[in-house]
Amino acid sequence: MAFTIPTGLRSLLPARWRKRKPRVAVLRLDGAIGAVSPFRPGLSIAGLAGPLERAFATPHVAAVALVINSPGGSPAQSHLIHQRIRALAAEKALPVYAFVEDVAASGGYMIACAADEIVADPTSLIGSIGVVSAGFGFDRLIERLGVDRRVHTQGDAKAMLDPFRPENPDDIARLKRIQSDVQDLFTTLVRGRRPSLDPEGENLFTGAVWTGRQALRLGLVDGLGDTRTTLRARFGAEVQLVMIAEKKGSLIARILRRAGPGSTAGLAGEALAVIEERAAWARYGL
Repeated sequence: MAFTIPTGLRSLLPARWRKRKPRVAVLRLDGAIGAVSPFRPGLSIAGLAGPLERAFATPHVAAVALVINSPGGSPAQSHLIHQRIRALAAEKALPVYAFVEDVAASGGYMIACAADEIVADPTSLIGSIGVVSAGFGFDRLIERLGVDRRVHTQGDAKAMLDPFRPENPDDIARLKRIQSDVQDLFTTLVRGRRPSLDPEGENLFTGAVWTGRQALRLGLVDGLGDTRTTLRARFGAEVQLVMIAEKKGSLIARILRRAGPGSTAGLAGEALAVIEERAAWARYGL
């Protein structure tokens, strides 16, 4: 257990003991963003609110560092996490550093943009500033099995993109309008947080990704490096990195808590969730 010397007694200590070493709170943000599945919760504001509060409330910290490794996910959760980081940074008057490992793509990059400075490894993958919706179509399968799909709604759009019915062009057009609005928010946020971007340069909002070295040239990141080396360069070789743990229940406890009637369907949903999460990482060769 760490012992804090009372301020009144600090002046009585030898000079080498009186000097407080600089501290930086470090919080890792790993994984897809949003509700991946009941058994595999991703990054969300509900799960990160506590760890973020603890990071910014850590006594005597000079900054907060976020170590990001995420292929993206829910736009809403990405934006909520971004907003909470900015709010806490303003309340505590603390600078925020983001350090990218394998990937900060899509919502992962939106979260990284909450930092005052983004540092990536030269081989990190950065960007994917775009919006994607994906799913499965089972209409031909249930037709082959002789299964009828019966849906009754009030409201023409209530059953939009039902995976058990053929795609409706009106549904696709409506989805495109939603995606366009989310993309507008995303690009506006990035432009506001990244003044280093060249407005006359390469179009960075196509959903493409770049390596850390390419991202530095384009202004998507501010430097290349790793967490320890960069923070030692900023705050001195004696900087203390205070790791903030994200509290999670055990996997068994979560499974038992959620198990119940329909567990077979739950396992099928879990399998699909694992496939989709794996596909999100696979888009970046990971």
